[in-house]
Parts: sequence; structure tokens; C-alpha cells
Amino acid sequence: MKYLFFILFLALFIAACSGSEDFAPKPKGYFRLEFPKKEYRVFDANKYYSFEYPIYAKMYLDSADGDHPNWFNLTYPQYNARLHISYYTISSLNDLNNLVEDSRKLAFKHTVKATGINEGVITNKEHNMYGIYYTIDGNTASSNQFFLTDSNKNFLRGALYFNEKPQADSILPVVNFIKTDMDRLIKTLKWKVK
Repeated sequence: MKYLFFILFLALFIAACSGSEDFAPKPKGYFRLEFPKKEYRVFDANKYYSFEYPIYAKMYLDSADGDHPNWFNLTYPQYNARLHISYYTISSLNDLNNLVEDSRKLAFKHTVKATGINEGVITNKEHNMYGIYYTIDGNTASSNQFFLTDSNKNFLRGALYFNEKPQADSILPVVNFIKTDMDRLIKTLKWKVK
């Protein structure tokens, strides 16, 4: 009887190990994201500019620096993301040149980790709006940045950041979703000081 159980156990063991399917480990998966419907409202809480932003995001005064009362953070708590929005008044051509150069330096600061940086020119003559949109590819802290100006009195800069370790492939759907909101902000931005 012992031999019969041993032979039966050995036969089952051999059958289990001789399967024709190869085992391969599966890559780590990510949750499927359900995005809300696109709806917007007007941000009009200062005397310099207004724009539309999504109802599922929250606008906060940037409390990191009390010297800049017109800096705001558009946060996406459900995606752990934040669009930093900073505004400057321009008093001279030198101010404008310095702000444009600072924006370029802040975007290109990510070249250490970036696999590419694309620049797109923004022009809207009807609203006296000019600027550059930076798309930064790779595992960088910021994937999208822009600046807008009327070249005379107003300058606004935006930079999208995530509050987690950058993994471009896993956050790409969220980046694309928020990029649509950034495009809407850019298209609806209006200067109040002319």
C-alpha cells in the first residue's frame, strides 16, 4: 500500500511539472483610471487676469511665498498633481527678457532626466497673447510648462508637477487629461490690465 501511494504521488508530481505552458512573470499593473466629464468655471479672483479651469480641480493661493499674492496652485487631488501658476507685472523690456529667460531655464533644467523637450509657439493676436509651451518627455519632475505674455504689462507662467516619483509611462494618461485643461486655460486667459 505504501508503494502504491508513493507511485501515485510520484506520477502526480511528474505530471504537474511537465506542463506544456511556459511560465513568465507578469509586469506590474496599474489601475484603470476613470476621468470625470470636462466642465469648466471662470477663475476671476485677482485684478490681473482670468481664465477657465476644471470644476474637478481646486484653486488655492500659493502660500509658499507671501510676496506673490497672484501666484496660485491648481490642484488635482485625485491624481496627486498640481499646476503652479505664477504671475508677474512687466515694467520694462529688460523685465520681459529676464522672465522669458527664467522660464526657458526652468523648463530646460529637466534635461538631466528628459528624453526630449519640445517647444510650441503660442499666438493669439485677438487676446494679445504670446508665449511658449514646453512638452518635456521622460521621467522628469515636470512634464508640461508654459508662459504667456502680452509683451507689455503681463506675464503668466504655468508648470505641472506630480507629488510622487516620476514614471512617465504610468502617469501619461493623467498628463494627457490635464494637458487638455491646460490648453483650455491658455485659450481662455484674458488680461485685465492693458
